[in-house]
Amino acid sequence: MLDGKRILLVIGGGIAAYKVLELIRRLREQGASLNVVMTKAAKQFVTPLSVASLSGGKVFDDLFSLTDETEIGHIQLSRAADLVVVAPATADLLAKMAQGLADDLASTLLLATDKTILVAPAMNLRMWLHPATTRNAATLRKDGVLFVGPEDGDMACGEYGPGRMSEPTVILSAIATALQGETQISLLPDIGRAEKPLAGRRLVITSGPTHEPIDPVRYIGNRSSGRQGHAIAAAAAKAGADVTLISGPVALADPPGVSTVHVETAADMLAAVEAALPADIFVGTAAVADWRVETAAAQKIKKSSAPPQFALAENPDILAAVAQRRASRPRLVVGFAAETENILAHAREKLRHKGCDLIVANDVNRAMGREENEVALISPSGSESWPKMRKDEIAAKLVQYLAQMLKDRSDA
Repeated sequence: MLDGKRILLVIGGGIAAYKVLELIRRLREQGASLNVVMTKAAKQFVTPLSVASLSGGKVFDDLFSLTDETEIGHIQLSRAADLVVVAPATADLLAKMAQGLADDLASTLLLATDKTILVAPAMNLRMWLHPATTRNAATLRKDGVLFVGPEDGDMACGEYGPGRMSEPTVILSAIATALQGETQISLLPDIGRAEKPLAGRRLVITSGPTHEPIDPVRYIGNRSSGRQGHAIAAAAAKAGADVTLISGPVALADPPGVSTVHVETAADMLAAVEAALPADIFVGTAAVADWRVETAAAQKIKKSSAPPQFALAENPDILAAVAQRRASRPRLVVGFAAETENILAHAREKLRHKGCDLIVANDVNRAMGREENEVALISPSGSESWPKMRKDEIAAKLVQYLAQMLKDRSDA
């Protein structure tokens, strides 16, 4: 997937910079080519020689280098890549990006690029949780910058909490996901372009699995990757919608132009959905766990001769709760039916039982965790089947379909 892809990697100044050496090695193994920019602070943690040896090319660090500006220039360097990756993305770099500052080569490239930017934040937990960083991160997400991490974990400073940079394998997966979509960004006005069909509309979508804890290390979950839901969120944003994505635990970058809320359990997801409403359209793609352990253990359950016994409780039905709202019900409520047999029959029953307007049905054996999907759309007026397509293609087609449904209802 990364063979022949061009990555511009910006290395920020943090202890997590040592992990970037492993990321560079893995990117090269998968066939990607790299240009690497290091901040002045980054060179305090890893050497340009180490980076150059692994990346197979020159390391750039000087905005006013006569040779570099003559041979390539910071504008060309910023636009010659398919994707820009910032790792570690320090609080200082995020602040510069959010405010549009350009006082060194790294920040100038980030301001001048016309490509999607993926950042992997890394900083002390108090820096990550500080209101200024929270504002900056929100601004960048609104601007279309993709985030991977940060994770909870032990810090170099001895503290524990959010702020630890994602592992190289997770960042690599986020890079691959980002490259599946369009990474060229137009900064010019949409002169002469067709009106965006969901402009002025609000869409709430759930995606991914939920994890229902058994004890601090185990959970009830499923194999949902979240690819289809994230793709729909991204397509809806491109169509002009104001999109809130409520995502369970996935190894995917947040889609550009989308407000993403990260949750873990079904109860968390329902609360986030209720907080995000009202909306014109609700799309429930998340594979919400049907059951949870009634009382999760506070400590790790140790292995013994007899297997543990769990009392299960039913999780809230998020799709039905939204579809059956009396007040502030979305104009369109769309559910997904992930089935293994009798696909259409089960989808029709789900449509009737939940009370939604449309069900998108698919065979999980052919879809879950895969890049492609094959779906059928079930509504009270009938059904239609779509051929196998990439999930981003299905997302774009579904968004157009929903825009037309909404228009038809408005015209009726």
